[in-house]
Amino acid sequence: MIKSKETIKVGIADLNVVKSPNQIRTSGLGSCVGLILFDKVNEVAGLAHIMLPDSSLANKGSMNHAKYADTAIPQLLDRLAESGARVRSLQAKMAGGAQMFQFQSSNDMMRIGPRNVEAIKQQLKEYNINLISEDVGGNSGRTIEFDPKTCELMIRTVNQGTKVI
Repeated sequence: MIKSKETIKVGIADLNVVKSPNQIRTSGLGSCVGLILFDKVNEVAGLAHIMLPDSSLANKGSMNHAKYADTAIPQLLDRLAESGARVRSLQAKMAGGAQMFQFQSSNDMMRIGPRNVEAIKQQLKEYNINLISEDVGGNSGRTIEFDPKTCELMIRTVNQGTKVI
């Protein structure tokens, strides 16, 4: 029996996990970062669409853990482990983190994209997960799609075409 391939969509401030032959996609990555964690042996991958670097300013009562780098990554790791991924052998790819608007101020709070990228890299370091490729920065939006069978991350960037990392 041939299993049909499905593409699972992940919304903004959301996360999900897929197994091959399914693929996973998110769009609307401006300053947000799409983080892929994957186990290439078991062909399992998770995608988090991370909006903000740090949950410390969040309303703790009804917090969306997928929205923040410091809470989305541990949640994604749990979901991957539940789906059969070997957490110790996970690798990462990411895209997004653009600086969508130019500000006259050098206020760090306005650097959401670069701060998201920095926060995710810090989390990956803490969990000892190797970031093997990235397409971050710039000032254009992106849509990404990951195939856990090939471990290829396809990135469509506004006005710049498509590339695979």
